[in-house]
Amino acid sequence: MPFVDLHSSDDFASIYYTTNAQFGNVGAFDPARPTVCILHPTFLDSSWVYAQFCDPRLDAGFNLIAFDMRVAGKSECRPSGRHDSWVDAADLAFCHQALALAPFHILALETLGVNCALRFAALFPEKCLSLALCNIPAPTELKWVYTALDELVQTWCFAEDLESYEHAAMEAVTITLGADTPPDLRDDLIAHWAMTMHPRRRQRVLEQANVVMNRTPLPAEAYSHITQPVLIIHGDSSESTPRKYAERLAQELKAILYTVKGGGGYLSIPPGTASIVNQVYAKFISRLPHVRSDRVKPVCTTEERMREALGTLEAITGAAGARARDPLSSLSFSCLSDEVVQRQTDTLDAYRQGQTLAYLPLGPTGRPIRRYSERPRDDWFESRTEGMSYAGGRFFPEPEKPRMPQSDPISLEDNRVRRGTFSPTSVEKLVIKGSMAKVVGSQQPTLHKLFL
Repeated sequence: MPFVDLHSSDDFASIYYTTNAQFGNVGAFDPARPTVCILHPTFLDSSWVYAQFCDPRLDAGFNLIAFDMRVAGKSECRPSGRHDSWVDAADLAFCHQALALAPFHILALETLGVNCALRFAALFPEKCLSLALCNIPAPTELKWVYTALDELVQTWCFAEDLESYEHAAMEAVTITLGADTPPDLRDDLIAHWAMTMHPRRRQRVLEQANVVMNRTPLPAEAYSHITQPVLIIHGDSSESTPRKYAERLAQELKAILYTVKGGGGYLSIPPGTASIVNQVYAKFISRLPHVRSDRVKPVCTTEERMREALGTLEAITGAAGARARDPLSSLSFSCLSDEVVQRQTDTLDAYRQGQTLAYLPLGPTGRPIRRYSERPRDDWFESRTEGMSYAGGRFFPEPEKPRMPQSDPISLEDNRVRRGTFSPTSVEKLVIKGSMAKVVGSQQPTLHKLFL
């Protein structure tokens, strides 16, 4: 399988990639076609860009390549509290340099891909021909999304049985794709997560969540460095990524904004919205100058080019001493404060404890034990699409579908306060043992105090 190994004195990452070429590597690329790099959605990997790879509007006219980010899919890395979207952008640049790729177009999907693409375009403009961004996130995470992800990751990583894990996975489907996700797609997502992001890999789950939740806004100075043509595709029904942030970014970058009517989260996955995204993107890129994909030896060495990028990073973010960091390490591009790095490192260490003995929602063959839709329903309650349960029958009117709460992005001050709750000890577990008489007797003083 094709991998790019990134070695340095303080970091190691093995980045997996796949292409639409005959043998799945860049050696079989057609030099007459332009190249498109697709960045996968958050909490997924390159196997979930099949809607683009299988669409003849893209597959027949372009060389397609998709990378698994360092904490996703088949890629592997050493856990680090310094990981942020600037590090992801550096990983992409190292891969571009190592594979001797021609400048490519970028199709970035959802929060993780969008943040990486914007930073890559600002630091390495000669490697990026254009940007297409799907569902623009807020500069920092919305408060209700942050709270939901905080609780979700905790439940997900420390699930102790199949029902608990499936409940957390179902909540993840609701947050990412919405409550109306088709049952087949929902089952495929939960099965994928069960095999790739189970509790025995909870460090990877947490590290990817840290990149999303603890992100800092892109400095205004970076916009002047992004001079490529930009297309923004945004779903008007995405509650976790309100349209106003897409409009603001479109104004900053003088981009084309296309709204997908009825489009929710993860536009590139449901067949209906994925076809619209592919059609709009194919039309956008066909209007740009045709660029061949001849593989040529880089003009400067990797060390020289990355040192230059560190200088650009220092000018954009004001990170003192960035130019003097190790240019051969992706972690040198991290822009997190020392306080955040330390807290993320401590939490990753805490999640590592007992990880190898955590619950595994897979059978002996390494496949999921069951499909989510095939789970037994022993109680007399009926679970609806919005995640709530109702008694069977039609004694009451059909409840209205609840909408996600509306809120503003978290401030940097709020973000610093909430990072402390991202810990395995933040959920208190109550285990009841013994006869009911003993349990009730032991709880009477506590109950008495509660009602006084």
